[in-house]
Amino acid sequence: MRKLKRIPKFKSEAEESEFWATHDSTEYVDYSTAKRVAFPNLKPSTRTISIRLPESLIEHLKVLANKRDVPYQSLLKMFLSEKVEEELHSTAK
Repeated sequence: MRKLKRIPKFKSEAEESEFWATHDSTEYVDYSTAKRVAFPNLKPSTRTISIRLPESLIEHLKVLANKRDVPYQSLLKMFLSEKVEEELHSTAK
């Protein structure tokens, strides 16, 4: 069994992210002893963006969202997510 390196203390999430982007985690973590866990309440990080859409598209989204009883922004995120996944899977083949 090899000796693992100590994980340094980080001043920020950005510093930690940079560290793991440039270091091999197998030198710091023994994955053979890892256990699978679930974080059911963990929400993904989000970022606010600004996007210009035609008024007619927004109105159509609102109509569709109203039929599903969801906010139109949520419906737009669902549509975007579905299409991105579809495109990623079609280009992976």
